[in-house]
Amino acid sequence: MGVRVLCLRHAESENVVAGVAGALPPAKLTPKGRVQAAEAAERLRGEGVTRIYASTAVRARQTAEIIARALGLREEVVALRGLVEFGIGRLEGTADPAVRARTAEVLRSWVVDGRLGEAVADGETGHAVVDRMVSAFTSIAAAHPSEPAAHPGEPAIPPGETATHLDQPAACGGGAVALVGHVGSLTAGLSVLCRGLGERVWGAPLPHAVPFPVEWDGRAWRCASWPALRQDR
Repeated sequence: MGVRVLCLRHAESENVVAGVAGALPPAKLTPKGRVQAAEAAERLRGEGVTRIYASTAVRARQTAEIIARALGLREEVVALRGLVEFGIGRLEGTADPAVRARTAEVLRSWVVDGRLGEAVADGETGHAVVDRMVSAFTSIAAAHPSEPAAHPGEPAIPPGETATHLDQPAACGGGAVALVGHVGSLTAGLSVLCRGLGERVWGAPLPHAVPFPVEWDGRAWRCASWPALRQDR
């Protein structure tokens, strides 16, 4: 076996309510978002979560901290820069509908078409986003070894997929972990990590604070369900 990562998008935040685009790391949770985070904790209760990882954005860390307190976890939330939402450069924080439409268009080009060279204005390309997301997931898997892979002699982490500039997760034992991220970067990253996922989930954006499992079996990542798809419920 490998590691089970219970992923979720952060709870409702100020930037979402305001309808502005971009990574916007200072945006905080709304009162409704705090309730959603507490509800997510109840969904995670009994799942054996031993550690929580989150994007460094305030809204993701707040979501993770509410969950950690509710689950009685003693370890602090581990914040990873690699999990942040994708940036749109000079257009950060705009509420212009045209920019929001372009942002959705670029995300689709990454997730469905595999055109990772696309970007919004002078923001991040899909290559940059996917590289940091893959590194974050890979480093989490390396920090939570459990039973040996089913194929002795093969590396648990694929060659070339090592954390570089990212904050390093603290090494600890196996068990499930939770990860709080963002709709765009999670969708883009998982579409590459989990083969065939992108086209299947496009048009079903992740709802706020609904956990879903992503599993590393020592050879590949697998995402068997997506909370916004009716057939997965």
